[in-house]
Amino acid sequence: MANREALRELQTRLASRLQAARSEGVQASWLAVESAGTRYLFPLAQSGEIFPFASAHPVPYTQKWFLGVANLRGGLYGVVDLAGFVGGGAPAVRSDAGRAESRLVALNANLEVNCALLIDRLAGLRNVDAFTSATERPDGSPDYFGSGYTDAAGAYWQEINLHALAQQPQFLSISA
Repeated sequence: MANREALRELQTRLASRLQAARSEGVQASWLAVESAGTRYLFPLAQSGEIFPFASAHPVPYTQKWFLGVANLRGGLYGVVDLAGFVGGGAPAVRSDAGRAESRLVALNANLEVNCALLIDRLAGLRNVDAFTSATERPDGSPDYFGSGYTDAAGAYWQEINLHALAQQPQFLSISA
């Protein structure tokens, strides 16, 4: 019970900080998330609402990384396992504790794709000041990868351009 309340408080604080960041300007540039042990940065302007992950209704004959559809606040969204899509494999098996931390991050409505990305953990908001160095997109990486950033602790964060991701033919073609 206490964990649930703490998670709700975190989500409420994060949602209010996201709203404040959008209205106040460029204080926070990214939503930081983790998926299958990899750290990602989603541009705030391209990110949508954050939802707890309960389940998705499976859709037959789809890619392994497409988990199905979910009703999120009355809208029907396709649910994509981010780690499975980026890695090209099956979705990661999550324990009950891991599933409790999992979230769905919807793409911004302006991108015109009703899709939510399943991530393992929210890591908060980040701005450029949170990082000590930046590198160009790694050679051979997907077109939707942006710059890479290293924080003060030496952790590497990969930016994902959600607008570019939402236009990738592989992302839009969910049939197996």
